[in-house]
This record gives sequence, C-alpha cells and structure tokens, in this order.
Amino acid sequence: MNKPEVIADPIDIAVGARIRLLRKLRGLSQQALAESAGVTFQQIQKYERGANRVSASMLSRIASALDTPVAEMFGEASPASSAVDEVAAMLSEPGALELLRAYTSLPRGPARAALVDFVRALHLATEA
Repeated sequence: MNKPEVIADPIDIAVGARIRLLRKLRGLSQQALAESAGVTFQQIQKYERGANRVSASMLSRIASALDTPVAEMFGEASPASSAVDEVAAMLSEPGALELLRAYTSLPRGPARAALVDFVRALHLATEA
C-alpha cells in the first residue's frame, strides 16, 4: 500500500527559504549551521526545503545562530512579504547568490549590462 504524498505547508517552505537565504548571506554552510543549532546537516536540508517543520525552540536556535530575530524568519504580513519570499526562493537556487555577488562587484556600466544581456540571451536560448 502506497503512503499518500504529503505536501509541505507554504509557510514551512517560506520559513525554510528564509533560513537558507540568511545562512548563505552569513556565509555559513549547512554543516556549520547544524552544529550551531545542535542538529545534523541533513535536518537543516529538510528545514530549508520545507520538508520538515521547524519547532519554535529550533527556530529560536537557528535565528540565534544566524544572528537574526525569529520574526525575520516569517517576514511581514503584507503584500511585500510575498515579493520577499519570491526573491528568497530565487536566491536559494544554486549559484544565484554567487551570480548576484559577482554582478554587484562589477563597476556600473557596460560590464554589468553585458552580463545581464548574456544571461537573458542564455535564458532565451534554453527556452527554445
């Protein structure tokens, strides 16, 4: 008998995306965050994917390890919150934060424009 597929709650997914984003912004590996929070790195992976819910006490430990208030993990209850969650989801994609850091390290002008044009053209080429 097959077990029914459990769909992660959107709030758990959003909290996980924020954990991942803040972890990456702080330059921490999943292992480093796990050690700080007292869990395995596999557990951090599950939290970040929204596969496992984060208990209140664990959320407090993770927030402390990330040097951020617990409320930051939830965002504001406003229309801007969904935009923040969307950006957090995009930045949690592998390589996205590194690409953004490289972009912002370029001087404003033709180099940045060329990078944007290149990525846009690459995107269009993969859609075809």
